[in-house]
Amino acid sequence: MEGKIKIVLVDDHAMLRGGLTVQINAEPDMEVVGGCTDADSAIDLVVHEHPDIVLMDIDLPGLNCFAACRTILSQRPETRVVFLSAYSHDSYIDQAIGVHAWGYVTKGENFEVVRDAIRAVAGGRVHYSDDIKSRLVAHEGGFRLATDTHSRGSTLSPRELEVLRYLAQGISVKEVAKIMHLSAKTVDNHKSNIMSKLDIHDRVALARFAFREGIAAF
Repeated sequence: MEGKIKIVLVDDHAMLRGGLTVQINAEPDMEVVGGCTDADSAIDLVVHEHPDIVLMDIDLPGLNCFAACRTILSQRPETRVVFLSAYSHDSYIDQAIGVHAWGYVTKGENFEVVRDAIRAVAGGRVHYSDDIKSRLVAHEGGFRLATDTHSRGSTLSPRELEVLRYLAQGISVKEVAKIMHLSAKTVDNHKSNIMSKLDIHDRVALARFAFREGIAAF
């Protein structure tokens, strides 16, 4: 890769974003070309700045991070997404692999691990934190979790998982529709399908299931 590795940071914690920006910009082969607090803004930044790598938190306001990753890769396949998160539930790792993220680094790691992840991914190699890597096995040219993560949640489609994640956070059907750019009727249909597949028929129990399974974060 010629020139510096261009990076966009997506995290709603200003102090973390600011600290990472300073550390990354101190590296001779990297530069932060933009930062934002939500996934919608990240998509706009990617289109405008053409970064090599997006470092994205899992728990963001607005559009779900996994949906944002799919959109980023559809609009700019050259950009590589690395998730940087305090959460490392199997469900999150499974979803990150499912949207073709290039890496997943936990926030408990020191900066050197983040730096090495950036360089590895820029060089065309996937990169996971050691505790995550130990839970993966090679599978059809990529990776999958070594343990069987199938549960009732695995019966849900990616779109249904996204709707469930928002509903678990207490967001109304109308607001979910706005975030996902769908009609309220479509979201309500997804909600009905989710409840039917999971055999859960009230929102409180639905939220408990989502948090317990790592589909949504507190």
